[in-house]
Amino acid sequence: MASEITTQEYILHHLTNATMCSTDDGLKFSHGEELHNAGQVCADAGFWVWNIDTMAWSIGLGILFLWFFRKVAKKATSGVPSKTQAFIEILVEFVNNNVRDSFHGKNNLIAPLALTIFVWVFLMNLMDLVPVDFLPTAAGEIAHAATGVDPHNVYMKVVPTTDINLTLALALGVFILIIFYSIKVKGVGGFLKELTFQPFNHWAFIPVNFILETVTLLARPFSLALRLFGNLYAGELIFILIATLGVWQLPLHFPWAVFHILVIVLQAFIFMMLTIVYLSLAHEDH
Repeated sequence: MASEITTQEYILHHLTNATMCSTDDGLKFSHGEELHNAGQVCADAGFWVWNIDTMAWSIGLGILFLWFFRKVAKKATSGVPSKTQAFIEILVEFVNNNVRDSFHGKNNLIAPLALTIFVWVFLMNLMDLVPVDFLPTAAGEIAHAATGVDPHNVYMKVVPTTDINLTLALALGVFILIIFYSIKVKGVGGFLKELTFQPFNHWAFIPVNFILETVTLLARPFSLALRLFGNLYAGELIFILIATLGVWQLPLHFPWAVFHILVIVLQAFIFMMLTIVYLSLAHEDH
C-alpha cells in the first residue's frame, strides 16, 4: 500500500476512522473516489456519525474479555490450578490489592469495575502491536471482493484507544459514577456543600470555591480521556511513520514495539488507578 500512494496519503489513510452516518439517501460509509475525500460523505451529517471500526473493535474485545474470564471461572478448581487459572488469579489479586490500598469506602462494585477497566483498556491498547498494514489491508481486500470498492478507500483503525471519542466515552462513564456516588454518599446538600465550602470554609468565598471545585471535578474525566488518547495516538503514529521507512521498518519496529509494551500496560494501569482514586474521593463524606 505504501508504494502505491504518497507518504502523506499513507499516514492520512491509517489515521482515518471508518465512519457511518445517516444521510438523505440512507446509511452511508465514508469512502470516496479519492483518498483525500475521506470522511466527506459524512461531513455534513451532524452529531450522529459513528466510528464503526472503533465500536466494532472495542465491543469485540470487551466480549472476548468476558468470554475468556467466564470460561476460566467455570473451569476453576480449588486444587492445583492450571497456568491460565493461576494467571487470572494473580491478575485479580493484583487489582484487589490496588483497590484495598487506594479505595477507602465500602462498595462491592469498585473491584470488578477496576478489573474490567484494566483488562479492557489493556486489550484495546494491545491492538497497537499488530502491524499497521495487516488488518487495514485485509479489510480493504474483503470490502473490494464483497462490494468492488477500491481498497485504498476502505478505512480501518484497529486501536480503539487512539479514538478520542472512545476515551471520552470511558471517562464520561467514570464521571457519571463519580457524580452518582458523591450524591449517594453525601446527599445532594453534602455534595453542593463540598462544591461551595471547599477549600475556603466561609460564605464569602462560595463563588470562588464553586469555580475551583467545578474545574477540579470536570478536569478528572478530561485528564482520564486525554492522557490515554494522547499516549496511544502518539505510539500509533510512530508505528505508522516507521512503516514508511522501507528497509528500516523491521529494525526500528521491533525495539519500539518492545518499549511500547510498557506504555500499553502503564496506560491501562493509570486509567484504572485514577478511576479508583476518583471514586474513593466521591465516597469520602467530610
